[in-house]
Amino acid sequence: MTERGNPDMDTKKNTKEASKKTIGILCALTGGMLWGISGVCGQYLFQNKGVTATWLVPIRLTSAGLFLLLYFLLRDHKRALSVWKEKRNAKDILVYAIAGMMLCQYSYFQTIEWSNAGTATVIQYLGPAMTVVYICISERQRPKRKEILAVLLALCGIFLIATHGKPGSLALSGRALGMGLLSAVGLVIYTIKPRRLLAQFPSPLVLAWGMLIGGIVLSAVMRPWNHMPQIDAELIGVLLVIICLGTMTSFSLYLHSVSLIGPVQAGLYACIEPVAATVFSVIWMKETFVAIDLLGFVLIIATVFVLAAPEKE
Repeated sequence: MTERGNPDMDTKKNTKEASKKTIGILCALTGGMLWGISGVCGQYLFQNKGVTATWLVPIRLTSAGLFLLLYFLLRDHKRALSVWKEKRNAKDILVYAIAGMMLCQYSYFQTIEWSNAGTATVIQYLGPAMTVVYICISERQRPKRKEILAVLLALCGIFLIATHGKPGSLALSGRALGMGLLSAVGLVIYTIKPRRLLAQFPSPLVLAWGMLIGGIVLSAVMRPWNHMPQIDAELIGVLLVIICLGTMTSFSLYLHSVSLIGPVQAGLYACIEPVAATVFSVIWMKETFVAIDLLGFVLIIATVFVLAAPEKE
């Protein structure tokens, strides 16, 4: 006599899985939106409060990294300091912090200062296509068809944003374009370098050290105390939104989403970030984008979906 499954248990299991997926999707969407809002908050400070990226980014990274690390030190100080026990881990965390986290965040906000949050966020999304190119070259792999398509879409998208389809003329300033591309390079390093670390330590701990070290190094180089804006209640409020919601909360939600629905789906839902940044730029900062800008945005964002698409047998 064969045993039959318990319908009630199956229903509970399916309900639990559905609830888990729903929470994961909501976390990814919320995290992505907070990232987008953070960028627009930065743009507001640049345009209305005399703030510069050389002041904002060191403050943001150092503060967020310090708060996160204090949490780990109070919870389990031995594990928090264990990343420095092996020389290779110490080297990896320094490279990740400086060439990944610091470079990515500084160049991203500097691009916002020189253009706007929507454009800067979309250009940074060239990172996945650049990652594909890097892996194919470094591992001597022949690119797959979807990877070739993703790179072509990314190139077409950045061409439209930079030139509005007119070769020889720039619709975006050269320094903003160059810094935006640098932020995409930083995103590649940020994505690839910590793989070995993330296999050994909790991702929020790696993130905390990366932010703190990146913030300290950037402070030593940029000396934000020489670029002090006029501090008032509004500036402090917007800064707290960037640090608490746009950094600590957004990263935590995204990492929780990854644990619930996996990195591929979490990454897809987090693609709401450039959409949110563009929409809030239009509504709050009164930015205007022409149709060819939006087409370029769509092409670049589409690369993420192409790369995440399953391979045909």
